[in-house]
Amino acid sequence: MLTLHDISDLASLPGPLAVAAGVFDGMHPGHKAVLQSALDAAESAGGLAVALTFDPHPSKILRPGSAARLLTSTRHKLRLMEEFGISTVLVIPFDPAFAAVEAGDFLRQLHSAAPGLVRICVGQGWKFGHARRGDAALLRHLGPRLGFETTEVEPVKIGGIVVSSTLIRRAVESGDLGTARKLLGRNYSILGTVVPGDGLGRKLGFPTANLAAHNEQFPPNGVYAVNVRLGSRTLPGVANIGSRPTVKTDGDRLLEVHLLEFSGDLYGQDLETEFLRFLRPEKKFPDVDALRGQIALDVRSAGLPAV
Repeated sequence: MLTLHDISDLASLPGPLAVAAGVFDGMHPGHKAVLQSALDAAESAGGLAVALTFDPHPSKILRPGSAARLLTSTRHKLRLMEEFGISTVLVIPFDPAFAAVEAGDFLRQLHSAAPGLVRICVGQGWKFGHARRGDAALLRHLGPRLGFETTEVEPVKIGGIVVSSTLIRRAVESGDLGTARKLLGRNYSILGTVVPGDGLGRKLGFPTANLAAHNEQFPPNGVYAVNVRLGSRTLPGVANIGSRPTVKTDGDRLLEVHLLEFSGDLYGQDLETEFLRFLRPEKKFPDVDALRGQIALDVRSAGLPAV
């Protein structure tokens, strides 16, 4: 995937260009519909589809005290976009200076950098520019002057419900993995980098990969049956989210995963943990032997077909 970081970088791309613009946190079916509209437009024009997104999430700058918890980090989001078929992404650094740019000026910058821009695709109700004054109506107004057309993609409904990142966050936070899966069109997953731990899992006979999570929205504390994507491989596993009260007192929340069919060094590698089903709440055991016995039961439970 080609990843650009400045609007001026668009000048290096051969036109015509169809741009899909949005935050795309979660890469749910509504986001995919916007991206697909750009892919279709690019194919019709004999050009290139470009996803335009932002880092960090705009709410981190605009509402730092109540910013949305990320369903997908930028790295995770780009991975999902590439799997969907997007080959080029412009990731614009979102900071106070960029937040102050008027919507019309932003569109003129795009046109100046990419005179081959032929279409901008956005989701219905998308807002952009200073004070969120830009919308699809402004795109349609300025488009003829700047040489591009506008596609406003209608929301995607599943079971009569409009799919949104907000609803998915609520489902994940409450532990409703079924609803999250239904709205995402995939298992909810967390991308993380394996970091050194204290080696307790190995001592118990169940070595774990301790993950520095890139996402921010976790399911509730507890033990889960999971699939773990490691490169091109998908491995079954058991994940624990929590503070490990049997052996820890500091209360730090951790995500650790025991892979059922793997041995080797994972430090520094990215793992994507897909949550399949909840096995049990986290609890404090009287001693590590009792904990070891329960982990063995968890591993057996994770090997059963999902219900």
